[in-house]
Amino acid sequence: MNAAKRRLIFERLRAANPNPRSELEHGSPYELLVAVVLSAQATDKSVNIATEKLFKVANTPQAMVKLGVEGLIPYIASIGLYRNKAKNVVALSEMIVREHGGEVPRDRESLEKLPGVGRKSANVVMNVAFGEPTIAVDTHVFRVANRTGLAPGKDPAEVEQNLLKVTPEEFRLNAHHWLILHGRYTCIARLPKCPVCPIVDLCEFKHKTPGALLPLAEAEAEHPMVKGKPPKPAVAPDATASGKRGRPPVAATSARAPAAQNVASTARKGRLSGTTVGARKPAAAPRGAAKRTRTNQR
Repeated sequence: MNAAKRRLIFERLRAANPNPRSELEHGSPYELLVAVVLSAQATDKSVNIATEKLFKVANTPQAMVKLGVEGLIPYIASIGLYRNKAKNVVALSEMIVREHGGEVPRDRESLEKLPGVGRKSANVVMNVAFGEPTIAVDTHVFRVANRTGLAPGKDPAEVEQNLLKVTPEEFRLNAHHWLILHGRYTCIARLPKCPVCPIVDLCEFKHKTPGALLPLAEAEAEHPMVKGKPPKPAVAPDATASGKRGRPPVAATSARAPAAQNVASTARKGRLSGTTVGARKPAAAPRGAAKRTRTNQR
């Protein structure tokens, strides 16, 4: 892909969304940092639901340390990997209080030393909280960069470096927002919505979704697997906030289910024995008949 085409891509994404913002709700760098750590392998929506209540009781490092791991768990138990995340959030809060005077550090090295914070998370905090022109590469950005031909790479680190090289400076601050949102809502994983894509004529993806399949693509975008992860099984009422899960309730079955199971079982037996499903077995010969037949043959 040439430089002119790349510029056009960013110009169109900017025209569609001039002032993009993170979908993680936050009111301070610390709240953003906590939300980013909680968002690993979880949707922004699920994190926002949890932090809406959490930040009312603990939205500073000092308050989070006071809340502690066991106090934090009930607020984030609906998020995947919540126990490990609770430990990381409290540990990074302790480090911020102890080593940074209660303020979130602004440099990458210090951020990546915090528990639960990797390069991608550090990029998000530096960009969103402190206005640094970093480009965080998550699964959406990785997919868009490779699928469109914008900045192909074999792993997130390579994609990040390539994006930094080819993205014009005027677009660099908001580049990762545009690419994340484009991947989340238009260039989705299983069936991209090419017919309504603003950069479809610039994209170098060879297997574009035809217009006739747009309704299916729209449906795919709403599927739980596309939105982030498979839906969790329902939890029984005795599940507790401490993280102990109750057994999932047994799915209700219709009155016809046992009959259907019997038919399926009969069919399997029929295939094995060579008989036809539903065919009656031949009537058994009367007792003694076989003995009389053998006697007559003698």
